[in-house]
Amino acid sequence: QVQLVESGGVGVQPGGSLRLSCAASGIIFSIYTVGWYRQAPGKERELVASIASIISGSATVYQDSMRGRFTISRDNARNTVYLQMNSLKPEDTAVYYCNAPLPTGARFKWGQGTQVTVSS
Repeated sequence: QVQLVESGGVGVQPGGSLRLSCAASGIIFSIYTVGWYRQAPGKERELVASIASIISGSATVYQDSMRGRFTISRDNARNTVYLQMNSLKPEDTAVYYCNAPLPTGARFKWGQGTQVTVSS
């Protein structure tokens, strides 16, 4: 059974940094493209960054507003994908999730997510 567990979200001040972790069990994470998503109150879930499988060279893609501030990476030995977030803004406040993107959704059951709150 596939399980995705997100962690690392806390409350931070604007300009702060956080590193989120997504640990997978039941699958070999490295063979999938993995994305970090977020869902702010009253908004739909959106894909903010993705990292390709190791076969595809682990290429990364970012939403324009995150490029230069967020970095997605993977530790294949730990079966974990990370999201380093710097220069955080109040509009980054959301619940953050990870999953493997598909054209019409996501491949696996969603985890519980991790709450990031950016506020002074």
